Amino acid sequence: MRHFGQIAPDVRKRLFHQEPCSFTADSPARLLSAALGATLYSPATRPSLADDILKQGARGLVSMVLCLEDSIDDADVPLGEENLVRRLTDLAERSGADLPLLFVRVRTPEQIPDLVQRLGPAVRLLSGFVLPKFTEERGMPFLEALAAAEATSGRRLFAMPVLESPDLLYRETRVQTLEGIFRAVDKYRDRVLALRLGVTDFCSSYGLRRGPDMTAYDVQIVASVIADVVNMLARADGTGFTVTGPVWEYFRVQERMFKPQLRQSPFLEGQAVELRQKLIEHSMDGLLREISLDRANGLLGKTCIHPSHVLPVHALSVVSHEEYSDAQDILRPERGGGGVMRSAYTNKMNEVKPHRAWAERTLLRAEVFGVANEDIGFVELLAAGLAD
Repeated sequence: MRHFGQIAPDVRKRLFHQEPCSFTADSPARLLSAALGATLYSPATRPSLADDILKQGARGLVSMVLCLEDSIDDADVPLGEENLVRRLTDLAERSGADLPLLFVRVRTPEQIPDLVQRLGPAVRLLSGFVLPKFTEERGMPFLEALAAAEATSGRRLFAMPVLESPDLLYRETRVQTLEGIFRAVDKYRDRVLALRLGVTDFCSSYGLRRGPDMTAYDVQIVASVIADVVNMLARADGTGFTVTGPVWEYFRVQERMFKPQLRQSPFLEGQAVELRQKLIEHSMDGLLREISLDRANGLLGKTCIHPSHVLPVHALSVVSHEEYSDAQDILRPERGGGGVMRSAYTNKMNEVKPHRAWAERTLLRAEVFGVANEDIGFVELLAAGLAD
């Protein structure tokens, strides 16, 4: 699989200075954690689950969570488990199916070995499990169960803990909780692919809900938690983990779009009016602002609950030609001793030592999401995906 793989090769060539790389579920963890992109959640009870997975994979989705937790009623858990096993078994029997990375969000540690056993050979379709309401005390049994299931099945299985516990939100317990989370995930570092933020649960603790014109960063109590999670769990000194952006709850919202940019985009000249209207309808100012703020605050990838969110997340994850140029300049071998230089775009200072970690992360993102050509921006990338 690859990001923007659903787009025709000739169009990709026009869009990208460096095309996104190909990868598989067996690729190195460092690459996969950066490549998750928009991770789409789907209730495991959906009768059309197998077809949904195939359809979204064909549209460019590379990671998906089949949820047995909050997205389904407590009484429907047995039904969800049975449906999940049946649909994944069906998928495993379809030869040549191109699937996204698949994860199961469980409720209890016991579900992990049980589902692995019930899936049998179909477990090869799974990349791992999403672990809810993760703290050190609650999370260790999940991690131990995952390690045991991996040993039994012979299949590499990753964990994606969700940070959403009230203890993480409350000021008086936050630091202690974060320290405990770090101890737990550090012990299983090789199997923790990414940490996910459960911002909806954070808001729930205070009876809050952000509107479609607000980002998670506009809700100050939530923004403070994100800052502390990044501070303690996402450092660039080799101790950190990939932390993904929070879920965006809204879809099909009629909002203002970048209409001036659309009118000025040479990429859209001659395109059908239907494509232009489709692009406007699919765009949400709040979502786009939040994706940009996610990256500015050290987050990579995003939890999504609607397919229309996938392409904007991926389009805004592509590295610009200017970013790529700066990162390459900073990491040139001859710059190893440090120093300062004017950027090739002559609009900023690149300081080698302070900007090195940024440059390394940027080149990793460039590897999985690609580098846009000089005249290509978000609108052109989004339009190409919608036109496919």
